[in-house]
Amino acid sequence: MSSHREAPAISKDPVADNTDVYAFRTPGNTVTLIACYLPVEAPAGGPNFYEFGDEVLYEIHIDNDRDAKPNVSYQFRFTTVNTIADTFLYNVGPIGSLTDPNWNRRQTYNLTKVVTGPGSSKKTTTLGTGLTTPPVNIGPRSTPSYEALAAGAVHTLNSTKVFAGQRADAFFVDLGSVFDLGTLRPFQNLHLLVTAADDGVDALANANVQALALQVPISDLTAGGVVPADVLNATATIGVWATASRQRVLTIKDGVRQSVGPWEQVSRLGNPLVNEVIIPLARKDEWNADKPDGDSEYAQYVARPELAALLPVLYPGVFPNLAGLNVDRADLLAILLT
Repeated sequence: MSSHREAPAISKDPVADNTDVYAFRTPGNTVTLIACYLPVEAPAGGPNFYEFGDEVLYEIHIDNDRDAKPNVSYQFRFTTVNTIADTFLYNVGPIGSLTDPNWNRRQTYNLTKVVTGPGSSKKTTTLGTGLTTPPVNIGPRSTPSYEALAAGAVHTLNSTKVFAGQRADAFFVDLGSVFDLGTLRPFQNLHLLVTAADDGVDALANANVQALALQVPISDLTAGGVVPADVLNATATIGVWATASRQRVLTIKDGVRQSVGPWEQVSRLGNPLVNEVIIPLARKDEWNADKPDGDSEYAQYVARPELAALLPVLYPGVFPNLAGLNVDRADLLAILLT
């Protein structure tokens, strides 16, 4: 599920911007959950390479009773330190391990699990503290054994595995084409404004993201802690989404930043491209701040998506069924708002 730079306000706050959410079953009766942030990172982004935000609360949420409210949440909080004085460099030599003294700019994080019970009661468990992230993949001289560094940052916490760090963006999207008045390659020669046909281009092929990855037992996520054998069993379905939140007040004095006050959600992602191509521009920031259980107020945009009306105009004669369709899209409502 992907949305990159999908709303005006969050596009100005990339470190808190959800880009992708993945959830899939893995061996050993486990589920892997991945939430990515900070879109379109250039790999050569030094000397201040990309990193998670110390002032951001990153969360992966699981709903297991079908009310669109979180029953289980995993929270990530980061801390960044510089270990070498009087250098502008991220590292002053090759980084051979996660404790190498050549590595200046380091991030660690705490992982917390929050289970919401009856009456909104909460049980909070600290799963790990001071967990290391790997350095970014700077190059063959600075990180000659990068894969080993990344593997060393996979932490096993009893039955949970976790990783946080920079990864290649796995999503394919032709951003340069699709937002140029809905150009769909390779048949853009059929567009109202004709151009030569050519193949699609993956705009994110050389871009990175900041990824949070968890592998947890199914029984940690389902209602009652069961591992259902029947996919039609109500407990066999979970809802997964990710958010980023900031505290209400940020003060800056002498270059020192401090955040205080209650947390406010500034970004969320669970269904593909909903905010990016369905929610109107004027309501995108509002949608990012809302909770999934209130999504019915946006049903009108899902039922009659703007793109469905635009395609017959942009591609005359190519989408005759869409051109004559003047009903609410029950299929989209079922897929995106159930």
